[in-house]
Amino acid sequence: MVDGVSRRWARLTRKQAVSEEGPGGAAVHGHAIHLGVPALAVWVTALVLLGCSAATSVWMAAVSAAACLGLAFRVRRRGNAISRPSWSTVGLAAAVGVCAVSVVVAFRSHAIAEGPVAEAARMRAEVEIELVLTGDPRRLPTSGGPVERERFAVDGRIETLHYAGAWSHVRVPVVVLATGGAWNGLLPSQRVRLEGRLVPADRGELLAALVLARGSPQVVGGASPLQQAAGALRAGLREASDVLPSDQRGLLPGLVVGDTSRMDAQVEQDFDDAGLSHLTAVSGANLAYVAGAALALSRLVGLPLAPRAAFAVLAMVAFAVVARPSPSVLRALVMGVVAATALGTGRPRHGLTALAVAVLGLILFEPSLARSYGFALSVTATAGILVFAPPWRRRLATRMPQWPAEAIAVPAAAQLAVTPVLVLMAGGLNPVAVPANLLAGPAVPVATILGFAAALVAPLQMEVARWLVWPAGLATGWIITVAHHAAALPLGTLPWPGGLPGVLLLLAGVPLAVAVLRHTALRRAAVAATAGILIAVVAIRPLVAPWPPGRWLLVACDVGQGDALAVAAGPGRAVVVDTGPEPVAVSRCLRRLGVHDVPLVVFTHPHLDHVGGWTGVSRGRRVGGLLTSPSHDPAEDRGPSQDPALRTTRRWSALPGTRWTSGPSEFTVLGPLNDAPVVGPRDGTAVNNTSVVLHVRWRAGSAILSGDIETEAQADLLRAGLPQADVLKVPHHGSASQDFAFLAAFKARTALISAGADNDYGHPAPATLARLNWLGIRTFRTDLSGDLAIVEHNGGLAVVTRGRTPP
Repeated sequence: MVDGVSRRWARLTRKQAVSEEGPGGAAVHGHAIHLGVPALAVWVTALVLLGCSAATSVWMAAVSAAACLGLAFRVRRRGNAISRPSWSTVGLAAAVGVCAVSVVVAFRSHAIAEGPVAEAARMRAEVEIELVLTGDPRRLPTSGGPVERERFAVDGRIETLHYAGAWSHVRVPVVVLATGGAWNGLLPSQRVRLEGRLVPADRGELLAALVLARGSPQVVGGASPLQQAAGALRAGLREASDVLPSDQRGLLPGLVVGDTSRMDAQVEQDFDDAGLSHLTAVSGANLAYVAGAALALSRLVGLPLAPRAAFAVLAMVAFAVVARPSPSVLRALVMGVVAATALGTGRPRHGLTALAVAVLGLILFEPSLARSYGFALSVTATAGILVFAPPWRRRLATRMPQWPAEAIAVPAAAQLAVTPVLVLMAGGLNPVAVPANLLAGPAVPVATILGFAAALVAPLQMEVARWLVWPAGLATGWIITVAHHAAALPLGTLPWPGGLPGVLLLLAGVPLAVAVLRHTALRRAAVAATAGILIAVVAIRPLVAPWPPGRWLLVACDVGQGDALAVAAGPGRAVVVDTGPEPVAVSRCLRRLGVHDVPLVVFTHPHLDHVGGWTGVSRGRRVGGLLTSPSHDPAEDRGPSQDPALRTTRRWSALPGTRWTSGPSEFTVLGPLNDAPVVGPRDGTAVNNTSVVLHVRWRAGSAILSGDIETEAQADLLRAGLPQADVLKVPHHGSASQDFAFLAAFKARTALISAGADNDYGHPAPATLARLNWLGIRTFRTDLSGDLAIVEHNGGLAVVTRGRTPP
């Protein structure tokens, strides 16, 4: 969580802060401590009150107002001066802040809990509304189904409501959940009219309702000139980035302005695993680059000190509009304004003081930030850099040059500070984040500065913008490479309980860690123990339980609620049958198997839980061809058809009797037997029954890969005659729609079921499991055992699981 503001703070002013030496050798400004207590009090108060009623906030305001009176009397009686604040003065400031935020939350809570919008949400009523967008539509993961539909979440403000036969003028915040490409490209400040259902929002979000939109929005008002200009800059950067490879073209706008709309899912997951996801959350570093450039430019033209500071503030505000005011941008913007004000007035400033002012001001302005993980990560990272980085840098500088000391101290301090927040969010510890940030750090300013320059130039001269994007793409490619290798490292993410128990366990370990670091003998013992663990995990464990297992023939990848199978086609090669619901899981599975060449991708049928992960296969791998059902409608896999890696590949229809060999595997198409297009409504069962069914033979045995066929298609195949097989990939994730005679016909000894843990469909069905058990077929499931590998063993086939052994 490296924040550029703290590292570049000295460049924004000429005077050093008046500071005193705090605990641990950190330079801590006296006023920073006294401002930090009220800031923390305001934050905690907002955090608690957001989950309570407006009446509770009113009571808290009354109690804190009474405390203010008592503390004010005590401060006045003792004659405390603001210039030398005592803890009574600090308490008074905290009470004032608590009272203020309680009043703000009370008014906000009352506004969203009363009125026609809240009433309609309680009734879950159908309404017609006019909405002003307050943010860009955020693309959501697809939910699966026969046809992919774009899903969006949109922040907005209802201004007109038609409910119960009457129109009402209101002004309350909501979030719209919508489907359809018409939402893509809408800009903040645009006014739209739509129909939908209102439902209550979760407590603590300061939202009047959630809007479940129906149909497409009707635009009735254009965006403001400022938002149009910002949208043009963002669109220009996206267009200029089209000259880059797909992973780079998606990441560069994210690094520059936080636009992750086209970011590759695998890159996004690698960034999360490597601790680099903060790079796409625009914050202090980006604002520091902009402010620094503005100061340098204004100094070149000879502006005095105060106008230079004003120009820097204007540049930062303009950048915040383009990048959108996310929590991290708001926090960094307020800190930057405080620093620029100190520069313009010639008054001393300090980073922690500015941070405390930013927290106070932002939570009073927008109390919902108190529950924002993005805001918490931004604040804690900056605080860690300001408090821990200076003494660590000084200590490291005694053993190495200054620049590597700072390069190590800053990400280490930030990662230490944000770890409790990350554990509270999702659990897990990420030791690889510090070296990953150290390696990726030098490329970030190059990509950011060149990318922002390209965004400014693109609306005027696109060719020049593309020339600027090329070197920015090289820097972006390096960052992607670092993330890719860091995410693949063993022990990159350590298991750790999430939530409050995980945080308490982490805090309980702090005294032990301090004791170890302060004593040489304990420190050496800890280093030796850590080295032993690393050797055991990195060197010994792969020898004891190697993955992938040698001589694997078929792997059912654990991709959640979906199918993705890899069939051996030679060293580093595999035929991929279906790709699961999303790209990351199948890409990781193929990466673990060492697959870099895919001679053929088979889409058994076009449901998203079988084709949604197509980009995870094509990214970084050669794809030789595509095999689909003869009744398959190409419009239903518009995602794969638009992928450049698959658009130019050859396509074939799977006709019964077709046979080919790839490496050790011989494939024969058994179905679908009916090659006529599906007529009438293409419901789930009709499409499932068009699934491609394959018989795969190896020297040691064979397998049936049956897609999602249901009882009708199973009966057709039975009548046509079926070969025997040792392994059966159970159709449709083990659903209850199974023909008992079909399951028995193969005389299989092993069954594989690909299903997601705790899925909503109840797969696999208990009746299907009972039937398989009655037939004497041993069943293996990805939801219990992870990846499942079929291997050659003693002249036959055996199953090796990557996870725990199933019961």
